[in-house]
Amino acid sequence: MLDSAPAAVASYPLPQPLLTINPAGDAALQRGSLEATHLLKHLFRSFDGHLALRLWNGKILSLGQGAPVDAAHAFMLICHTPQIVRAIVLGRDRLRLAEAYFRGDIDIEGSFFAALRLKDHLNSICLSSLDRLRAVFKALRLHAATRSRKNNTPGSSSLHARVVKRHSKTENQGAIQFHYDVSNVFYALWLDKAMVYSCAYFEQPDDTLEQAQQAKLEHICRKLLLKSGDHFLDIGCGWGALIIYATQHYGVRAHGITLSQRQLDMARHRIAQAGIEDRVSVELCDYRDLPGQDAYDKIASIGMFEHVGLKNLPAYFAKVIHLLKPGGLFLNHGITHDVEGWEKTSSTEFINRYVFPDGQLDTISNIQRGMERAGLEIADVESLRAHYALTLRHWVARLEQTHEQALEHVSEPTWRIWRLYMAACALEFESGEIGIYQVLASKRVRSPTALPLTRRYLYPAVA
Repeated sequence: MLDSAPAAVASYPLPQPLLTINPAGDAALQRGSLEATHLLKHLFRSFDGHLALRLWNGKILSLGQGAPVDAAHAFMLICHTPQIVRAIVLGRDRLRLAEAYFRGDIDIEGSFFAALRLKDHLNSICLSSLDRLRAVFKALRLHAATRSRKNNTPGSSSLHARVVKRHSKTENQGAIQFHYDVSNVFYALWLDKAMVYSCAYFEQPDDTLEQAQQAKLEHICRKLLLKSGDHFLDIGCGWGALIIYATQHYGVRAHGITLSQRQLDMARHRIAQAGIEDRVSVELCDYRDLPGQDAYDKIASIGMFEHVGLKNLPAYFAKVIHLLKPGGLFLNHGITHDVEGWEKTSSTEFINRYVFPDGQLDTISNIQRGMERAGLEIADVESLRAHYALTLRHWVARLEQTHEQALEHVSEPTWRIWRLYMAACALEFESGEIGIYQVLASKRVRSPTALPLTRRYLYPAVA
């Protein structure tokens, strides 16, 4: 199923490096090349794959024990500066190579997805004390050979998000604005026409992204048994795709909330264009500030609860219970982790530093336990892990195809962050490190549930 997703663009043209070095006639850089060659061969001597690497002077190294792979999975790592090789050994920041890619000090030619699998080897490098001492010595010699060369590339600190510690309203709003208030046009380049920024639903592996996202909207509406006259709330409504679809196709009265001003502006514009302002509304609002009790028949939260913070999940589910009518339905759609809690790793640190400052994930079992403790009765749990892997591969392919247009709205480092983030997430969904679930629940009442006895209502073709 996953093999049918769009392949990475093997012929992706390399952008001009953000740092350029002319090595012609530079003896220091030539000495640095020799030191780097010895150091890299030492670090990759146990690598069971194959890595082609081009140094700043044009020299190509063949590293690892494996044979060269087929063209579809081949790639070359290009180091534009000696500092990158030294940073592998001496750098303390686990994300130093990612930042080097953002700055343009490293480029990847060929299969981007295959190149990202190097992370597993880099994380597994374990040198003896003697070997590490030798590696450090070589790295220092490399530094000595090239220290006259200054890296004039600006740092990536401006790309860092502010640290979120308490998931307060101010912190959460800042985090959402950091992520979503980049540029509506930038998102439109690689999302579907409805701009649904969450996992699509592929009824067939070769469905287009547009087909899969429309199928997802329909799937959500069917799960919630939406019907004419229902008062429907979407917590984290994005650019308004779900509330617009539910209003137009199911006749509900819908309300959406977001913390992104740019999303709010576009959602309101789309609602006005559709001529449904009398039945659907959207506002800039934190979920904690939503007024009313027993106000909504149905509530959806699509790709939002990951921002809540694990400590705040009880309050979040309690708020849902407060807003939902007795017996009302709630659909929680979100990403989960394969281990409990949100421990600090290179992956979690990357997400919080560059993409989702307030993002925290937990296991599906802990999420369900929190929902039940709040008073929600779980009716259905569906894994969409394979669907999100497909979705992300579509997004990455579109992002690569629109590289030049994207640079009219975001910087090259920002574009690279999104490319790396989404490609890495696709691989993590494929490996099972992260998952995604739709959990359908109802506000518990002491009477028979209003849900159908079977799931046939979700799939009318087989009814």
